[in-house]
Amino acid sequence: MIVKMKFLSISGPKNDIDRVCEVYLSKYEMQLENAAAELKTTDNLQPFVEVNPYKEPLAKAEQFSALLADEDQRIDVSMNQEDMLNLIRDVNHDYLDLVEKKELTKKQVDEYKEKLLIMEPFRTLELDMQKSLKYKYMKVRFGRVDVNYYKRLEKYLFDDLNAVFIEGTRNENYVYGCYFVSNADSSKVDSVFNSLHFERIAIPSEYIGTPEQACEELEKAIEEKQKEIAEIEKQIRELMAKNAAKLRGAKRRLEELSTNFDVRKLAARIEEGDNKEDYYILCGWMGEEDVKKFLAESKNDDKVFVVVEEDKEKFFGEPPTKLKNPRFFKPFEMFIRMYGLPANDEIDPTMFVALTYTFIFGAMFGDVGQGLCLFVFGGLLYLIKKINLAGIISIAGLFSTFFGFMFGSIFGFEDVIQAHWLRPVDAMTNLPFIGQLNTVFVVAIAFGMGLNILVMIFNVINAVKSHDLENMLFSHNGIAGLVFYGFLVLTIVLYMTGHKVPGNILMVIFLGVPVLLFVFKEPLGNLVTKQHKKMEEGKVMFFVQAFFELFETMLSYFSNTISYVRIGAFAVSHAAMMEVVLMLSGASAGHTNWIVFVLGNVLVCGLEGLVVGIQVLRLEYYEMFSRFYKGTGREFKPFHSQSDRK
Repeated sequence: MIVKMKFLSISGPKNDIDRVCEVYLSKYEMQLENAAAELKTTDNLQPFVEVNPYKEPLAKAEQFSALLADEDQRIDVSMNQEDMLNLIRDVNHDYLDLVEKKELTKKQVDEYKEKLLIMEPFRTLELDMQKSLKYKYMKVRFGRVDVNYYKRLEKYLFDDLNAVFIEGTRNENYVYGCYFVSNADSSKVDSVFNSLHFERIAIPSEYIGTPEQACEELEKAIEEKQKEIAEIEKQIRELMAKNAAKLRGAKRRLEELSTNFDVRKLAARIEEGDNKEDYYILCGWMGEEDVKKFLAESKNDDKVFVVVEEDKEKFFGEPPTKLKNPRFFKPFEMFIRMYGLPANDEIDPTMFVALTYTFIFGAMFGDVGQGLCLFVFGGLLYLIKKINLAGIISIAGLFSTFFGFMFGSIFGFEDVIQAHWLRPVDAMTNLPFIGQLNTVFVVAIAFGMGLNILVMIFNVINAVKSHDLENMLFSHNGIAGLVFYGFLVLTIVLYMTGHKVPGNILMVIFLGVPVLLFVFKEPLGNLVTKQHKKMEEGKVMFFVQAFFELFETMLSYFSNTISYVRIGAFAVSHAAMMEVVLMLSGASAGHTNWIVFVLGNVLVCGLEGLVVGIQVLRLEYYEMFSRFYKGTGREFKPFHSQSDRK
């Protein structure tokens, strides 16, 4: 059902707004509206322009809390506001120092790794790095050359060059090494190597010994620096662990303070002259029961002034919608939210959907064994994970179990338990004019007719609540439509059961009069609402449009009713599919292959359960909701959620 909402205005001294938020608004669900925009008739309203001082400390507290070990869940909420801010500041100071040291060390590691990357290809060279780079009469060039060019170098040029090339390492693309050349021939040799795309690599002159020794020194330096980084990370963990309980407490408290302070975004303030104290104003929607409790709690608080506005929706739009249903029906609110929440002048269809959805699902998927599986697994998933769809599946499984007993089906076997009603595949009914028809089809259509009449009654109730006389009296889903369709259903039932049908006069009254009301719905609606509108289109155009609308109305009655045949169709198809599973597993022949049997049941339960669930939802949305439900409400969004209450 829909919780009745009241519009409140709360005011008091400007410097008392935080206390009001913490003491009162944190206990009651209230959807705050923008006071400056809503209270347009109040003079001297100004927005709050203060910056939230808790945002930065809260961000730090969240950052530090993320570094804490998951197994340590201690919380210390004994600190006052000043102590919390000092704690965050001190921890942040120490943390930033450690992070700076860590970053500098990581930068040194990166530099060492870059140097090692340069030296690694020359590791196998047997030469003294420092001496070779300082030869007086000879030059040494380190670098790499493409493998293909190196083959050409070996084949054609080494014998003609006054140079010596020493190979280091090679991979599939390059050969790394160095060549020695005298000063006199360096220009010529350099030109030849450059023409063969020899890429020179600059080697720092700081290394002493061979490339192997240089690489070992770099690796040792990297290892030492990584140990320093590990030690710094350990110090960070110890710093956080030492203050873990206080940091978690500070985070929780700062979240509350920050949220309370953000109320100012929707509040307004009134500036008083002559050095008088300024005031704040908060306004918004609250449930009727919460309003009573709030007024009772705050009546002795001389700094809080509460005004409950009456008929505020006339000036500031419709109240938000807050649903409150018993726990059994709570998961089905998901379907309502998917379609659209009800407005305050509509019926909450949650219970209706819960009962019809599960009942129809059970009729289309009647099997004791599979129904119990859905009930157990869906229920466990709902209890553990709180998934609404799992709760719906669990409840639908109960109805599947019930219809399984009615149909005498358990995991597809129809000879284990007795059918308490009928077997969907075998039950047939003789009808006048039509002949033999499957009984479940007949029952499904009759059930659909009953649902159509019920949702028309819901539409009339909604029209009464919203004071929509035209829709209530003359709509094809209103009283006129209810009379027409109800009498038509009565006539069909009497004819099919062999009873005397109503006479011509009754036919004219209960079928003809509603049709005229459908045709003249608009002018009659204007008449009862005393809105004397001139017919903009001509009379011919009016009757042409009325004819097609009437044709669409009659077609919708027929299609809506026939749509319920799918209930019987799926009941029959489920039994037929399980016969196939039993045949493939050999169960019908007496030698059951249990692996095939189990896999077949899982496949049918999964795929057919999914299809049936979608088809039932289609019936809810298109055949039922389209006749009485608009779903134009806006969701109630309290500033403090229910889960955050103290």
